[in-house]
Amino acid sequence: MAQKHNAAPDPAAEPKKRRRVGFSGIDAGVDPNGCIKVYLVSREEEMGVPDSFCLDPVDLSHFFEEDGKIYGYQGLNISVWVSCVSFHAYAEIAFESKSDGGKGITDLNTALKDMFGETLVENKDDFLQTFSKETQFIRSAVSAGEILEHKYCDGHVNDSISNLKAVSSDVKVVRMLMGGDMTAGHLYSRLVPLVLLLVDGSNPIDVTDSSWELYLLIHKTSDQQGNFQDRLLGFAAVYRFYRYPDSSRLRLGQILVLPLYQRKGYGRYLLEVLNNVAIADGVYDFTIEEPVDNLQHLRTCIDVKRLLSFDKVQQAVNSTVSQLKQGKLSKKTYIPRLLPPPSVVEDARKRFKINKKQFLQCWEILVYVGLDPADKSIQDYFSVISNRVRADILGKDSETAGKKVIEVPSDFDPEMSFVMHRAQAGGEANGIQVEDNQNKQEEQLQQLIDERLKDIKLIAQKVSRK
Repeated sequence: MAQKHNAAPDPAAEPKKRRRVGFSGIDAGVDPNGCIKVYLVSREEEMGVPDSFCLDPVDLSHFFEEDGKIYGYQGLNISVWVSCVSFHAYAEIAFESKSDGGKGITDLNTALKDMFGETLVENKDDFLQTFSKETQFIRSAVSAGEILEHKYCDGHVNDSISNLKAVSSDVKVVRMLMGGDMTAGHLYSRLVPLVLLLVDGSNPIDVTDSSWELYLLIHKTSDQQGNFQDRLLGFAAVYRFYRYPDSSRLRLGQILVLPLYQRKGYGRYLLEVLNNVAIADGVYDFTIEEPVDNLQHLRTCIDVKRLLSFDKVQQAVNSTVSQLKQGKLSKKTYIPRLLPPPSVVEDARKRFKINKKQFLQCWEILVYVGLDPADKSIQDYFSVISNRVRADILGKDSETAGKKVIEVPSDFDPEMSFVMHRAQAGGEANGIQVEDNQNKQEEQLQQLIDERLKDIKLIAQKVSRK
């Protein structure tokens, strides 16, 4: 039986079919800040409930790759719980799927280990048991420390502390020294993950260096069974420097009040204790390493309040205020800084351990407090502040903004041949560019001036005795 064959198709009658080549999209990555949530929990029942305390916002991107993203996962959600009892951590990872989209698959376990170190517990049951097994972790760790008494400034209770109901005999600050038996170092190692997450630009301190001191803010609590626990509210890490010939200086390197307890006056309480330590130990001064704006604001409020009670400072302020009230200061060609006498700066340092830079910050506020905002002299005061900010930013000679270097033909080394030329306004093609730059600089300067005046007024309102 013959096999039937179909006739071959006519190439001219039917168009050619083209192969379609598809390219899968390159994995754009996932922002860890959007898929990782870190919760602070004080007991087992707080895990996974809607009202668990979430650390938000917190930047996690620097823990991942070079560009701060997670690759290879779809529908990724990571929940991390940190115990406020023992400061152990546990993470749950959930995702819809994972695949290499061109940039590999991020090792999440390694990344989480980088974040939480030895505090990360792999088994959930083991983590849950820490709430009952380690209830005395803080109390045991601080038992060998030195309890410090809080002394209110000049014998009276300030407003924030008097309104702080939680600050009572149940709250104490314990000082522990690094090095030695490493008890303080072990405790600090449990806190390192929160330091890295919550303190901007921080790095762990060297727990083997005995010059580091740990100040722990502790709250004594009791559970439903009447058992007492010590709960850590916050801490500060302070470095003690040697100062020739026979003194020392204290510098605050890290300070953190746990987010659960912030905006309740505990940060101020801790700073005041550190001020008391500086005075009691007779150090040269007490400084803060690169304070963030909120910390600097709090520090200045405390220091201004202290300085207002010092007669020598008050006399110097009154003298400056009288000078301002004479008027017409803003019309003078040269506006003086109206700085305090050096002897007053030195006396304040000896009494309160406030360094010169911080004293000058406070000085401007002290003068403002002494003025009547409705008086004409307030405009002269604003001129003094404006002139000071400009001088700090531009220096004493701000005319160099109009200078430029131009190349000239020469038989000598080109790098050694140049002419310094002062550009005249409108005299060259780039005159508009120079003017634009000057306008931008002026806007930026004015913004700094406005911000400084705003800070001065805000702090003055908080500390004014009127």
